[in-house]
Amino acid sequence: MVIFVSTSFHANGLKLRPRLGRIRRSRILEQKDSNHGFETFFYNQTIDHFSYGPESYQTFPQRYVINSKFWGGGNSPILAFLGAEAPIDDNIQPSGFTYENAHQFKALIVILEHRYYGKSVPFGSRKAALKNARHRGYFNSAQALADYASILLHIKDKYNATHAPVIAIGASYGGELATWFRLKYPHVVIGSLASSAPILYYGDITPWTTYHSVVSKDFRDTSEECFQTIKKSWSEIDNIASKPDGLAILSKKFKTCTPLKNTTELKDGLDTVYSEAAQYDSPSNIPVKRICNAIENAPNCGDDILCKIAAGVVEAYLLEYDGNNSRCYINEDRTGDESDEGWEWQDIKLILRRSTSNIIFSNGMRDPFSRGGVLENISDSIIALSTKHGSHCLDLDEAKKSDPDWLVQQRKTEVKIMQGWITQYYDDFKAINK
Repeated sequence: MVIFVSTSFHANGLKLRPRLGRIRRSRILEQKDSNHGFETFFYNQTIDHFSYGPESYQTFPQRYVINSKFWGGGNSPILAFLGAEAPIDDNIQPSGFTYENAHQFKALIVILEHRYYGKSVPFGSRKAALKNARHRGYFNSAQALADYASILLHIKDKYNATHAPVIAIGASYGGELATWFRLKYPHVVIGSLASSAPILYYGDITPWTTYHSVVSKDFRDTSEECFQTIKKSWSEIDNIASKPDGLAILSKKFKTCTPLKNTTELKDGLDTVYSEAAQYDSPSNIPVKRICNAIENAPNCGDDILCKIAAGVVEAYLLEYDGNNSRCYINEDRTGDESDEGWEWQDIKLILRRSTSNIIFSNGMRDPFSRGGVLENISDSIIALSTKHGSHCLDLDEAKKSDPDWLVQQRKTEVKIMQGWITQYYDDFKAINK
């Protein structure tokens, strides 16, 4: 299939990979009130878990949130949601997979914030934390996993729940963390639910071009006319840019937040619009269809291809900001997030099969990141759950009455598998401690 995204993704090589993360850019969900049992704590976390220099003994306050509303006490289970490349404020709400299923497990809910995000920033401020290479060196996945292990062991001690089984839950980069957590800290977690975790993109196991091939397929499956309009737009951008004041014309047409410096800036912005629409193309929001409808039905555009594309951009931003129209588009000021490289993998299937157990890899096949995910069972306890019409991390979203049967069943299957892990853990514990 022809990839319709910017030509910068062809022979010249890939740019930085598409952004991981469960929450779409700049979209902050309304926080719920504090009457649902969420309590915020700070753990005195070690800066460096792996060396013994003077600076490594410094500490910083790392935020975590606990909800004991459904907890059975004692050694009842703990569901640990692993924060990723964003503050955890969006996760502190009485909805979503973890909260909605905690009662079935009589589980304690723990939400852990990733170092260098939100209120868990070392060295006093984010600016100070990122000011030099030495400080930035502590900003990586290995340190984050050690952070999570330290906090969970602290919580088990604090709540007198030494033998409570812990299941890690993560979305996107957080799903990668959940996978690595189970591999590296099997004494801390008995299993992991890794939603939309593209772990096969590391070490060139799966080429990154597969991401954009799915974006293309999602749009083409939705509308051939829309697909062809977008495909033609790339050369039209170059055509207008070649004219006198061409970049100024494009800046005005797309209402960019700052004047365009080159066509790559515009193409990358459009690529982000299309990629995020495909990645989060859930049955309830249908962003790909809505963008295509806007492109195909753009008023007063005639044969003006870029006028139609601009209408699609406006619709995308209306979706992004819940119906509030933006004053400008494409190159708005935004603080970039980083997700770390983790470790390189070679034969990941062999490593997982021989080294671990109890991992669920869930993926929605309309999510471009799914091609970097685990899509087939690796063993009896390393399970792949894929849904044909699912999108990025959809299984962890708030359950709705309008959810299709396949999504409801996917969540039920995940809960059943997790219950099996917990039952087996208790059986093994009893057998060992007779």
